[in-house]
Amino acid sequence: QVQLVESGGGLVQAGGSLRLSCATSRSILYTNTMSWHRQAPGKQRELVATITSGGSTNYADSVKGRFSISRDNAKNTVYLQMNNLKPEDTAVYYCYAARMNYWGRGTQVTVSS
Repeated sequence: QVQLVESGGGLVQAGGSLRLSCATSRSILYTNTMSWHRQAPGKQRELVATITSGGSTNYADSVKGRFSISRDNAKNTVYLQMNNLKPEDTAVYYCYAARMNYWGRGTQVTVSS
């Protein structure tokens, strides 16, 4: 049973924007710090942004000022708004629920120069 379902990836030109969504259940959203991670070809998976159940956020230095993580409790969804995208943001983006150690299947983001 898939607990985290990502969507919203795609192909965008440099400077463009995308919003990723991670749909989950109420129980997971309310009891986990949620995060987005990404993995580019040939590289290790890296943390992009986190949001606690209380709404506190943190970001990787590489995305600060460009990406924003948020949550909609009514929709049981976590979002990653990505602005001013760069080719180096190209990766598969994954949603993660920390306490339960659940990973989504990922969504591909490709930024062309």
